[in-house]
Amino acid sequence: MESGAVFAGLHPTPISQPHLLGPARSAIKLLSPPSLPLQVVQKQSRFASFVNQNNSIGKSLRVASPTSNVALEQADIDWDNLGFGFMPTDYMYTMKCSQEETFSKGELQRFGNIELSPSSGILNYGQGLFEGLKAYRKHDGNILLFRPEENAMRLRVGAERMCMPAPTVEQFVEAVKATVLANERWIPPPGKGSLYIRPLLMGSGAVLGLAPAPEYTFLIYVSPVGNYFKEGLAPINLIVETEMHRATPGGTGGVKTIGNYAAVLRAQCAAKAKGFSDVLYLDSIHKKYLEEVSSCNVFVVKDNVILTPAIKGTILPGITRKSIIDVALSLGFKAEERLVTVDDLLDADEVFCTGTAVVISPVGSITYLGKRVTYGGDGVGRVSQLLYTTLTSLQMGLTEDKMGWTVQLK
Repeated sequence: MESGAVFAGLHPTPISQPHLLGPARSAIKLLSPPSLPLQVVQKQSRFASFVNQNNSIGKSLRVASPTSNVALEQADIDWDNLGFGFMPTDYMYTMKCSQEETFSKGELQRFGNIELSPSSGILNYGQGLFEGLKAYRKHDGNILLFRPEENAMRLRVGAERMCMPAPTVEQFVEAVKATVLANERWIPPPGKGSLYIRPLLMGSGAVLGLAPAPEYTFLIYVSPVGNYFKEGLAPINLIVETEMHRATPGGTGGVKTIGNYAAVLRAQCAAKAKGFSDVLYLDSIHKKYLEEVSSCNVFVVKDNVILTPAIKGTILPGITRKSIIDVALSLGFKAEERLVTVDDLLDADEVFCTGTAVVISPVGSITYLGKRVTYGGDGVGRVSQLLYTTLTSLQMGLTEDKMGWTVQLK
């Protein structure tokens, strides 16, 4: 493996049939595989066409182990019972650079374990960010991404806060495209789920004293997923946490750094042990304003008004959140971003959560200081259902994308 490789010690899962990602190019080092059946070669054309049509990728992307035995037929998965869990796929994308430098050369490698120094910045000081987005398969066989440039820009904002270099928006988006197409057989059939895409940016260089790491790694892996909550599009039950907090003013609550999520585990585990689906957090100063659910933004509906907590540094600027606000406005609702109180929550007609993983999850009940308030009569509220249908139809390519949000991979 040449110096452009990011990690050593890969242990790919053996798979039985040969797989060629694309034709040989000067910057994509591919060896000629054994002869392949016509139908397999035809299925390879999407990735090959992508590389041929994107000169910037052709000049900067290397494909490691291109003759590894990966069949192009759709993965043998029970798509009807697909949950939200990790499933190893075929390829991951890696790119690295040193501190004060810029990312330049990426590589598709067989998916496998990575090797890090015990003194790496990510392991010792939590210097890392992640993103989450999805790819959907359309009925005509094409593949859609949803607003990947928004994830790229959010990653760059987070990287600045965490003292890390970051890929450009173009590098991020093209890396996502390459990774999705290399793992195309793992994308669920239309209506059966999506391919969850997890970009990571981390301080991979060794550092002992508290300081930014000397080297950084950008990595993307993917996994086919179904519904995040086992309830699917069915009401979930939340408890309002009054003692522990997800974020504080001046902290990192507004960026997608890894430490934000470890901080919610204790309260979340306690809530689930009591039968709740998740936890809704309040602000750490006044303890009366809504912030987030563990990994979702929250919305409150009253009459024709949809409220959500304003972004003020402690709340993650969710891409689904941003999209739902625009969709709601296009449907004639009034949307407000402001301080939302517990009283607003308890007086609401509907409550729902948004996020890449859940899209929209309606809330059936809120428990606050022992008092339980229910919404929607044990069903999905009218507004939640309308917004969910509108957004997911756009994401899946079932309706015309008048917003210009989807990216089609051809």
